[in-house]
Amino acid sequence: MIITVLAGAAAVVAAGYNTMAPRSQLYGRTFIGERPRSLRLALTFDDGPNDPHTLHLLDVLARHNVRATFFMIGRFVEQRPDIARAVAEAGHAIGNHTRTHPNLIFRSSAEIRREIGDCERALDDAGVAHARLFRPPHGGRTPAVLRTIRGRGYEPVMWSVSAWDWNPHTPEEIAHIVQRQVRGGDVILLHDGGHQRMGVDRSASVRATELIVERYLGEGYEFVTIPQMMAGNGRKKLATDSHR
Repeated sequence: MIITVLAGAAAVVAAGYNTMAPRSQLYGRTFIGERPRSLRLALTFDDGPNDPHTLHLLDVLARHNVRATFFMIGRFVEQRPDIARAVAEAGHAIGNHTRTHPNLIFRSSAEIRREIGDCERALDDAGVAHARLFRPPHGGRTPAVLRTIRGRGYEPVMWSVSAWDWNPHTPEEIAHIVQRQVRGGDVILLHDGGHQRMGVDRSASVRATELIVERYLGEGYEFVTIPQMMAGNGRKKLATDSHR
């Protein structure tokens, strides 16, 4: 009896872990990068657009001629469509990160479709071309969540390296956290905004991005967008919605 109870508890813990673990493929396939030891890396930034740090980040990326992928929150796009447009005009890829950033494992399929659709409309109304890429807030997903995402025509994108930059770290600490995990072919998660409000201080993330870029460019790596990495990984080319 005790063994049965313990086994059941372990199964519940494992099930919960796999709803949030970024590399897990237990509940369905998600994109987390390409083959290890590849000399390509994909920088991704969540929770923008954010004033002023998204613009500061654009300056860093432009200085090094690096393209990245931004997963934007619809309500912040509504507040600052000009920043969203600046990201697109700089040549970066843009994906959908819902309108309000809920944990989707606690939402119905109808609510998930509405969150995705509302973010899509915000991007369209801002005149922003965006790829059919979707990142679940908090990484939360189940088989039903992934089916709903794909039913809306989006490809779910997770990550293989997390900078943990939502915690109070220095730029050097953030860069070190990333460097401990990079193996090549990685999708790196950073943040240019915060999901609770506009104006969250991401200056440490901006400076850490420059440290990361300088290090890996110096080691011969190439930074690519998620659509570029997917294409190089044998995936079909992603459609891009453009309503300019």
